[in-house]
Amino acid sequence: MTPQLNRKVLLEDTSNRGVAFCGLLSQHVDAWLVQLWNAAGGPDQGAALVAVGGYGRAELSPGSDIDVYLLYEPKTDVADLAERVWYPIWDQGIKLGHAVRTVKETLTLASDDLDTATAILSVRYLAGDQRLADELGTKGTELWEKRAKRWLDEMDLRVRSRHSESGEVAFLLEPDLKNGRGGLRDVHAIGWAERAGMPLLAGDHDAIAEAYEVVLSARVELQRRTGRHSDILLLEEQDAVAAALGFDDADVFMRALSTAARTIAWVSDELWFRVRSSLDGPTRRKMRRDEEALVGVVVRDGSVALAAGAEPANDPYLILRVAVTAARNDARIERTTLDQLAESKPLTTPWSEEARRLFVELFLAGRPAVQVVETLDQRGLWEPIFPEWSVIRCRPQRNAYHRFTIDRHLCETAANSAALVDRVDRPDLLVVGALLHDIGKGRPGDHTDVGVELIAEIAPRMGFDDADTLILQQMCRHHLLLPDTATRRDLSDDGTISFVAESVGTLTCLRLLDALTEADSIATGTAAWGSWKEELVGVLVDRVSHVLSGGSVADATDTGFPTAHQRDLLAQRRRIIETVDDQIVVISPDRPGLFSRVAGVLSLNGLTVLEAAAHSAENQMALEQFRVQSNFDSDIPWDRVIRDLEKALDGRLALAARLEERSKAYRRPRRLPGLVTHPEVIVDNDLSHDATVLEVRAPDGVGVLWRITRALHELDLDITSAKIQTIGTDAVDSFYVRDSEGRKITDHDYLGEIRRSLLYSLERSSGN
Repeated sequence: MTPQLNRKVLLEDTSNRGVAFCGLLSQHVDAWLVQLWNAAGGPDQGAALVAVGGYGRAELSPGSDIDVYLLYEPKTDVADLAERVWYPIWDQGIKLGHAVRTVKETLTLASDDLDTATAILSVRYLAGDQRLADELGTKGTELWEKRAKRWLDEMDLRVRSRHSESGEVAFLLEPDLKNGRGGLRDVHAIGWAERAGMPLLAGDHDAIAEAYEVVLSARVELQRRTGRHSDILLLEEQDAVAAALGFDDADVFMRALSTAARTIAWVSDELWFRVRSSLDGPTRRKMRRDEEALVGVVVRDGSVALAAGAEPANDPYLILRVAVTAARNDARIERTTLDQLAESKPLTTPWSEEARRLFVELFLAGRPAVQVVETLDQRGLWEPIFPEWSVIRCRPQRNAYHRFTIDRHLCETAANSAALVDRVDRPDLLVVGALLHDIGKGRPGDHTDVGVELIAEIAPRMGFDDADTLILQQMCRHHLLLPDTATRRDLSDDGTISFVAESVGTLTCLRLLDALTEADSIATGTAAWGSWKEELVGVLVDRVSHVLSGGSVADATDTGFPTAHQRDLLAQRRRIIETVDDQIVVISPDRPGLFSRVAGVLSLNGLTVLEAAAHSAENQMALEQFRVQSNFDSDIPWDRVIRDLEKALDGRLALAARLEERSKAYRRPRRLPGLVTHPEVIVDNDLSHDATVLEVRAPDGVGVLWRITRALHELDLDITSAKIQTIGTDAVDSFYVRDSEGRKITDHDYLGEIRRSLLYSLERSSGN
């Protein structure tokens, strides 16, 4: 009878985690493979079964492949033996990485192939002739050490390529636990580098071992829970993994994971920098001249260090001068220097002008500042400068919109803002405001309100006067004002422009918020900034700037809609459909539900509406203008859209049925446990002078806009304009509506019915 691998008891025993679990599973597989070897008639001489790679290290996770070699002596026939060993493994559905080679063949391959060379560094005897396993282990190590320089160079390139492809475990919403920067593969690479003569520095082994246990435990539980060979910790899996590991909630777990990954990443970066320095030599790194460094700081061999005679204990600004020098040169800070800076004299309160200037210059250096802050924070040197950092450090933002942890997001925003300083009057306030705009997150209460209160303490401590403190508070208070208004409100409405102008107050603040909006959006994620959003924010800023410069609101909002050409078309009193680029204009006899029908046809054809405007002429004709984008990164199929639209307007298209069919076939975006948006309707009767603004939030999907507009039509509401936005997997749509008499809706009962109708239609939609 063929020996069976039964892992059920081991998988169900959740008391074993991380390294301990992997060791036990490896032992379990060892015993099984020995049984298979014996059952297959495996000899004691001339052939051997050995574990290599991760299995050789006894680090099998639930979803790991079993990597083994069948080694044999020349002239020994092992073909039948290999089949008798491999087939029972495959028959049980086990993923097997295998090879059948002589020791010499394996070493020949390892001399030119990095994967083979690293695999045999962890060769481990399982069964058969142990002499072959020992020979491969000894000669493989000798070969590795002999070719150390070549392998170090190739590994360095691979590490950087892998990081670029897989991102950072510490800061991403859904990290790759194995291949990401700060993941398990980095620890493996560190071990290989050590075998090539690049040892870790004092204290790093313990730090790496502790961090490795955290990341490996996460991977083990992820694969144990899902039953899949997966290394990416998806958002919907994080709650279950956190509970299995004994954390109170997923936020606490992800923060611990982030902390561990940061440690691995930082130690890894330090090691590979030393590798590059040793391979290149001290004269090949292109750096600024040493004399360009600040007082007490030098740049040598690509690193920033303290100059002879520098005394951190007596110089509170030295740490900032080191940071600025490192950022300006995009250089690392020497470990000995970091250790010395631990003795730094605290900054005075409030900061001096020099301290504030250096702090600002750090972030004006742009992207290199991110790594400098990370280095200082990793060594406990950042929090004394910025005490509030402790609350946001490694704190996740578990939603589909943000890609970074809070601390990294703030650093990224500040770095992005450095490229936009030519657009503002006060570059210092821009980079500091960018760093502070989300500082209230991670604390009880609304993060904006909390942030404004914190800035009232932080800014004076940094030496900013009352006027500058107020501006920094305004930047925090209104950091979402421009993007939210631009994408959700009618920019041709007088009330919209007046509201923003009154909120912002000055041109200086408007320019700062404009730059902050772009920097913040780019740092948030790829979906948060694009040409459409950039265009809308630009229009809003131009119009508000006109008002703040003394111009009239009426002039600012005169958009020329309808255009003279469109008025001529309306005068023809016949149906006309025109398309230009990403816009479609529909002119038709004014009839109830026209807007809804157009929206439905657009959705049916895989188009997302970005914005829309409507106009009713005195001659009973209506104009509907939509701006759209394709959901499939393809050209807009205008010919098909127009054909369907003609049918829909003539009442010859079963629009509701077709949208229902498309919705059922639609592959919905992943819904995240605990983060599902429930339909919500917000009514604003203050923003616009002549319309009621309805903001509708709901899970996105096929036909959502059509359902909303059909519900509005059924209540005799006219839509004058609309802004449509998708945030993550949710739709956030705004509609300017009037009643059948062309007035705002002020009757509370009527408003209640509107809300009830919208929620009913959306709840039916989300239940599909």
